Amino acid sequence: MTATLTPAGVPKSPVPKSEAPKSRRRGGYRRAALPWLFLAPGLLLALVFKFVPMGKGLWLSLFEVRPFLGDKWVGLDNYTRVLTDHRFLDAINNTLILGIGQAAGAILVGFVLALLLEGQTRSLKFLRTAVFLPVVTATAVVGEMWRLLYYPTSDGFLNSVLGVVGLGPVPFLDNPDTALWSVMAMGVWIGAPYNMVIILAGLAGVDRTLYEAAAMDGVSLWQRLRHVTLPAIRPALAIVVTLAVIRSLRVFTEVYVLTGGGPAGSTEVWMTRAYTLGFTRNDIGGASAASALLLAVTLLLTVTVYRLRTRGEARR
Repeated sequence: MTATLTPAGVPKSPVPKSEAPKSRRRGGYRRAALPWLFLAPGLLLALVFKFVPMGKGLWLSLFEVRPFLGDKWVGLDNYTRVLTDHRFLDAINNTLILGIGQAAGAILVGFVLALLLEGQTRSLKFLRTAVFLPVVTATAVVGEMWRLLYYPTSDGFLNSVLGVVGLGPVPFLDNPDTALWSVMAMGVWIGAPYNMVIILAGLAGVDRTLYEAAAMDGVSLWQRLRHVTLPAIRPALAIVVTLAVIRSLRVFTEVYVLTGGGPAGSTEVWMTRAYTLGFTRNDIGGASAASALLLAVTLLLTVTVYRLRTRGEARR
């Protein structure tokens, strides 16, 4: 035991040496538990509204769901039935076309916007905020706006513009040949500003001396983009590609609001097909199987993109 003196010379009560490490450990436990205390509400909401329904969906995918009669175990039959459904296979094909086009277009447009709006002036900050508005606007509202733009008569906005150059009204959403591309254009318009923000963050970390050295060497704009800008923002581009892949597979609201999967199934995608199975045909088991497959493919693509990114960084 040790004893210390107070300023008045009165000795304090001795404190056992073994209690000091215990008090420090208790303080360490409290500091470690504090972040989890703040995270607890969000984790609880995620558990109740995300992970529990996800587990329930995986469980229901193994049953023929029969309300009031009791669920019947069917094993993997729902997965077999879904994968052999020609309409589901057509939906996968549409999802791939829409996803690749939407992801590539949003990344390219987002990159161009980031290059144009990079800077610290007040006017550029205002423009970046205005350009970002489609991301924070509800997708259903954006879909209704684009539906008005695509109005199939000569009174529609886009058809009025086409009429100026002598082109007749185009049924953008009513023609199977143009409906999917029209949905894709809206998806690019929504996704490009989101990608722009991530690429702007990558551009902010580029060493400006590299641009100055490139200017002194007299390199062209394309050479500067290829040899300076793109290598410097490669981590940001990897994040953009990963998020774009996930978004492209999970597209739903754009298609549901604009076309509902029509005309003649030309815009039906993975998630709208799962929705139709579950809420139109009351095939809860089939819809759960389709959703479980989407989850598996999303995880697989995410891991693949991550592995490719880490291999590329290791080579450098």
